[in-house]
Amino acid sequence: LPIERATLDPRVIYTVPVSPNRVTTVSFPGAIAAIDAAGVSTDAKVPGFFQLAHVRGSSFFSVLAMGSGVSGNLNVRWGKNTYVLEVVESPRPVLSLVFEEEPKAGGGGEVQRAPKLSAIRLLALLDKAKNFALLKTGAKDVVSQVDFATLGESATADFGDYSICIEEAYRFNPEDTLVFRVVLRNRTDAEIRYRPDSFAVRVGSRIFAQSISDGTGLVPPRSETVAYFAITGTPDGGRNELSLKNDFRVLIERLPNPAPVAGVPLPQEGE
Repeated sequence: LPIERATLDPRVIYTVPVSPNRVTTVSFPGAIAAIDAAGVSTDAKVPGFFQLAHVRGSSFFSVLAMGSGVSGNLNVRWGKNTYVLEVVESPRPVLSLVFEEEPKAGGGGEVQRAPKLSAIRLLALLDKAKNFALLKTGAKDVVSQVDFATLGESATADFGDYSICIEEAYRFNPEDTLVFRVVLRNRTDAEIRYRPDSFAVRVGSRIFAQSISDGTGLVPPRSETVAYFAITGTPDGGRNELSLKNDFRVLIERLPNPAPVAGVPLPQEGE
């Protein structure tokens, strides 16, 4: 969505997609003390990867990308913490990002926890993702709270002899769960084996392990296979609130191929 909300956490790197022809405004709960950045200009006459506009003492600033494929980071000092924002040029920018302060214990609010989903419910989410096109046409109410994005080659992790491309991503907001349809491509003349339960997603410096997956664990030589997997919440049990606009990279644990079995010579006649 072009308008996003996120809970402030100094341990998280926030990825913010921005555009050369759309302004992205980032708002904090109160006055920003300082902004540190590299390759960012506050003067239209001074070149930089990004253009930043911020009035000292205000609680918001605006960012504009000045080229294609550029990226950088902003370190924003607010309260007693520094918050790291990774800004990346994207054809799908966030136009407004509103940060909210995390509720304090005993302050009348509780930090939202990720829902605990049973294996049956997680399997149902995988099935909804697999049949999303059909459900969207014939049963819109079933997928009314599902966000969908087609990613493709721009979301490919290259590991040399194999690659993993995210073709499609789905966000089930009530369940705080993302489902990914990925294609694993084998460039070698030997089969590639992996642990089907080892799927994970890297977002910035954070890694989210799968909550469920559907994969064969095998990619034949010079071939490709499709797999589905989901991530739910965060490693510490909170909600991840991940937008589909993030830069996702899929990871798996590769397994060694079994050693060839040595042939045993058959006994010859007369032996």
